[in-house]
Amino acid sequence: MLLSILTNVAIAAEEAAPGFTMAEIWDHSGGIARTVIVMLIVMMLASIVVSLERAWMFRKAKEESIALVGSIVEPLQAGDVAASLALCNAEEHSNSYIATLLRAGLKELAERADEHGVANASRALDKTLNEEVGKLKKGMTILATTGSTAPFVGLFGTTFGVINAFQGMATGGGGLAGISAGISEALITTGVGIGVAVIGVWFFNYFNFRIEKITEELESSKVDLIDWAQKTVIAKSGK
Repeated sequence: MLLSILTNVAIAAEEAAPGFTMAEIWDHSGGIARTVIVMLIVMMLASIVVSLERAWMFRKAKEESIALVGSIVEPLQAGDVAASLALCNAEEHSNSYIATLLRAGLKELAERADEHGVANASRALDKTLNEEVGKLKKGMTILATTGSTAPFVGLFGTTFGVINAFQGMATGGGGLAGISAGISEALITTGVGIGVAVIGVWFFNYFNFRIEKITEELESSKVDLIDWAQKTVIAKSGK
């Protein structure tokens, strides 16, 4: 009995098995596995596109915000609301999140340079801050979805790969040639799913960290503007 089993194993090991290059694995994959791989590739490309767009936007917004902070200090120290508002409205600061935030508060102060104007400015700043954080999170849902669901999409393909492996075992008499295609199909979908998920999670965590830092900067700018308005604008107007 033992000799018979060893003989069968040796014969199976000598059988020609399909290659394990990507092209050969694709050729031996079933329709469901191919669909899963295409879905994972689309998810990966979507994550890369979103990440490139976010990286470009964050860089441009950061540069313009730094430039605005450097130029707006002088009019703020002078209590000049109109000049400060003009800088926030300038085209070269159109992508600056600091300019967007300060513009909302300065508009209210330009209309009323008193306690009511400061209260209105505070409400406008709160609303604008929330809106700006929402804009910063654009596309983050795609990254989060990719990172959390890609492994399960890959496992879906793995399930049908294993089914194909058993079918190959049944039709091929249990030899390696009959089951290797299904096993390779199962492994490739799992591997692609994990790889895509890693990309999504890395990008999501990185940009989430950037958003948290910008949010802290916006909150600090809001507090500074209200404090400046109470000490400078109201005092200057004598109201």
